[in-house]
Amino acid sequence: MLHGKLTCSILGTVSANLKKHLATLSKRGSHRVLVGDLDYAGLPGKVYAPAEGKGLAAVAFGHDWRKNVKDYHATLRHLASWGFVVVAPDTETGLIPNHRNLAADLESSLQVAAGVKLGNGNITVSPHKLGLIGHGMGGASAVLAAVDNEKVKAVGAYYPAQSSPSADAAARSLDIPGLIIGSGRSDIFNAGNPAKLAYNWGGDVAYREIIKGTQQGFSEDLFYKLAIGSGAFQASQAEIARGLMVGFLKHQLEGDKTYSDFSEPDASAKGIESFFGDDLANRAGEPSAGALAPVNKD
Repeated sequence: MLHGKLTCSILGTVSANLKKHLATLSKRGSHRVLVGDLDYAGLPGKVYAPAEGKGLAAVAFGHDWRKNVKDYHATLRHLASWGFVVVAPDTETGLIPNHRNLAADLESSLQVAAGVKLGNGNITVSPHKLGLIGHGMGGASAVLAAVDNEKVKAVGAYYPAQSSPSADAAARSLDIPGLIIGSGRSDIFNAGNPAKLAYNWGGDVAYREIIKGTQQGFSEDLFYKLAIGSGAFQASQAEIARGLMVGFLKHQLEGDKTYSDFSEPDASAKGIESFFGDDLANRAGEPSAGALAPVNKD
């Protein structure tokens, strides 16, 4: 039996290839973007939306530890330029955040997006096209918010961190599709084990590692990074991560089969490695099924 990462044609089976669309999805889309406040709904934060559209897909975005929504302006604008309404609560930004509270705020902001008309009334969200995404702490909180939430159709996490309660444990109960993006290099600032989160996922999951990407390199707060010595904003790697998420969300929330490869566990592209099966178990630090099975030497 073959296990693990597939990046070429093996025994007539060709792994999914992201090359055709990833370069396009990594660049800004065609929609003009409007930016507004969540404050009118009693929740600090921002709304990013296409200038017009009916029955759009929407996602709630959770920020990382000690980050603000402004630290993700380009990412949230990018998602909106591809037709998604993005709501981003600006809460739990202190030194000791409550992950459960951030998860609740993500859920509340998603309800706001689905329940009101945006812009001048010419932007509406379909209640059947809702997702949760986040970075670091926010990625873990997105997982927590998805538990027992029948309205959420997909979850995505950029470099998810550890959380309390445990997102790894919560992921076991999720039977909706997930996309988990991790780091392909050693990162002393990494606060989680993205591979373990993917390994524990109850439903279909795609786990990708961006070869030169790191958790600290994804947010756009350049001066803060320089001040604490955590490195610069990784523009190229952030573009790849955005493109991966856009493709996944277009397939899972909009039902666009053009981008179905973005949901496949074995999809490949330059600068990306995908892991599943025994390889994913190894990345997660878990015993693989292959390690327990007898080896046929014939």
